[in-house]
Amino acid sequence: MCCHTDTVTSEDPLITARALVLHDLEATDVATAAHVSLLENAVAQRRWWLEQWAEGRPFVAGLVAQDVQDALLASAGRWPLCRSCKSPPHALYVAPDIGGPDPHWVCEESGRVVAPLGGLA
Repeated sequence: MCCHTDTVTSEDPLITARALVLHDLEATDVATAAHVSLLENAVAQRRWWLEQWAEGRPFVAGLVAQDVQDALLASAGRWPLCRSCKSPPHALYVAPDIGGPDPHWVCEESGRVVAPLGGLA
């Protein structure tokens, strides 16, 4: 089941962000306890950020995904890797790059949109 933003709704944008990123961790077979802890830390840090800037609600899901990407890069390597290209392994990135409504994964090689956040298969 896909969990992209069209099917995951919550009054709390951080619950939605957590669900979307967790889905993508699971879909890419990296949802270990340690990696889920990184997600939980990112959500906790963004909760404070969101309390300071309530207008940031539309941006928070993409920012949580970027936070998890940064944490995984430091501890486990690049995530998520593109599975849609035949070229050497390379990563996807979250666009828009500073967060925003409708975050999605984009191939860093082709620039092609691969999936919405929460929609990796």
